[in-house]
Amino acid sequence: MPNDANPLGNILGGKVMHLIDMAGAIAAHRHSQSHVVTASVDYVDFVHPIRVGQVIVLRSHVTRAFRTSMEVEVKVYLEDYVTGERRQTSSAFVTYVAVDCEGRPTVVPRLMVRTAEEKRRYREAMERRRWRLELAARAHRRYFENGRNLRTARNLRTE
Repeated sequence: MPNDANPLGNILGGKVMHLIDMAGAIAAHRHSQSHVVTASVDYVDFVHPIRVGQVIVLRSHVTRAFRTSMEVEVKVYLEDYVTGERRQTSSAFVTYVAVDCEGRPTVVPRLMVRTAEEKRRYREAMERRRWRLELAARAHRRYFENGRNLRTARNLRTE
């Protein structure tokens, strides 16, 4: 896959991010039984490179369903198909919004958590959501303040 690798023979980070988005969307789609769109992606660290010729394994599961959105955890592993060695290379939390055929947000079913691990992840998802919403609010304020500043500067130049 020359288009998917860098000169060192490692899979491009953008390609891995694309695969994370696809695997997460499948989990969100299965839970919501509707179309989904990506709303946000938490930071992605690339801990180990994935070399051309190694198998990429992705595991995704919904950690919490809110009203119209879902948080999905995606973990990426490399697997050497000759030795069978498997190692986690990256992970991310991705938020998806369920939408109808017109693109309007639609309500998703509750997530049923049973095990202690699922309950822990469910609680932690709310903390991550609060953090995400705060970061988004700050970014939006900055964006709109900058936009207002740019419009003001343009108006001053044309007067």
